[in-house]
Amino acid sequence: MENDKIRDEIKRLVSEYVNCASGDFIPGETPVLTGQAVYDEKELNAIIETLLDGWFGLGQKGAQFEKQFANYIGTDYGCLVNSGSSANLVALNAVKIRYGLKGGEIITPACAFPTTLNPIIQLGFKPVFVDVDRTLNINPEVVAQAINERTVGMVFAHTLGNPARVAEIKELADQHNLFLIEDCCDAHGSKYNGQVCGTYGDCATFSFYPAHGMTLGEGGILLTSDRELYRIAKSLRDWGRDCYCTTDEKNINGRCGKRFDYDLGGIPYDHKYIYSNIGYNLKPLELQAAMGLEQLKKLDRFNETRKKNYQLYEETLLPYRDFFSLPLINEGADPVFFGLPLVIEEPTLKRIELVKYLNEHKIATRFLFGGNLLKHPAYQRLDYSQYGSLDYTNKLMKDCFWIGLHPGITPSAINYVTDVLKSYLN
Repeated sequence: MENDKIRDEIKRLVSEYVNCASGDFIPGETPVLTGQAVYDEKELNAIIETLLDGWFGLGQKGAQFEKQFANYIGTDYGCLVNSGSSANLVALNAVKIRYGLKGGEIITPACAFPTTLNPIIQLGFKPVFVDVDRTLNINPEVVAQAINERTVGMVFAHTLGNPARVAEIKELADQHNLFLIEDCCDAHGSKYNGQVCGTYGDCATFSFYPAHGMTLGEGGILLTSDRELYRIAKSLRDWGRDCYCTTDEKNINGRCGKRFDYDLGGIPYDHKYIYSNIGYNLKPLELQAAMGLEQLKKLDRFNETRKKNYQLYEETLLPYRDFFSLPLINEGADPVFFGLPLVIEEPTLKRIELVKYLNEHKIATRFLFGGNLLKHPAYQRLDYSQYGSLDYTNKLMKDCFWIGLHPGITPSAINYVTDVLKSYLN
């Protein structure tokens, strides 16, 4: 009983601390970040409760979060991992095992974040790079032309939350018997033709990095409706083991009921130590799942705020469209933008000078991830193919940057950002 009183007092103090810590936006003093975790005492107390319970490994809260997030997006299964990058690695590896692939070519955009590309290389596939269009995404017409007898699949992101024409790309995948992986790390809740991004492909990946749509502090998840793909992904995440019990399994004989009755080369063996895949340890912590359960309750509100912030930026920057272009939005797309991308169209306007000016005024900026990844040192010896030109990719590398519109940014902060932009342009 005394412990319950102490726990209640901890919760009360956490709430009091959070209420005291909040402050008003001060133009020129308060940083306007590109991304920011938005949370309150509910997330903090959920984390503390888990710590006080003394449960650190992924358990019941992890299983709850996997199910609830999969339901939110619209898939049957979720495999929680320690980052969106790990989710990409597990997703492609699981697809490789699921379909018995020995290699081949994978179509992917050159304008991307490295960890969308890296598993393609690390798992023995050959990337085929294509350009992006003014939506910042790959174009199904270009993809159709790039497909050949060596193509085995397609991996791409919905860039900054702006949906690609994923239904048409899925149709191409089905026509040519190719797999499709959607990287939705920027696109929590974005839709195309009324269907949530992340439900079109064989599987999809999401990131819970602090700057993304919602956060677990760190973390990621692989979603799929293919049970076999899900089982392989879980195995890969958990050292490659054959056993599918969670760490809090109460039955000493395991979920299968015959944990100690397995045969391994004629030797009776504990199923927990039988390995059916060459895997990793990519599990997050239970306390992250506890935070995620609270964050998920707020995701709809976060997404609505992002949409409103994008609209506010769009309206206030309308008189300056000669200087910048915003990304096109495909017909049928309903984006939840991760950030506000601005592509410089005025030749006399130098991006590096502008972003320095913004950062000097406490306004953080980011370039569009790697721009053209082929220009980076890591990929100079890469064995790859390229279909068509990368003209717009190179344009984005030279002239694109983005600023924050996350739910932690207030309308007064947006007004400050646009005032600073206008002062520079004027």
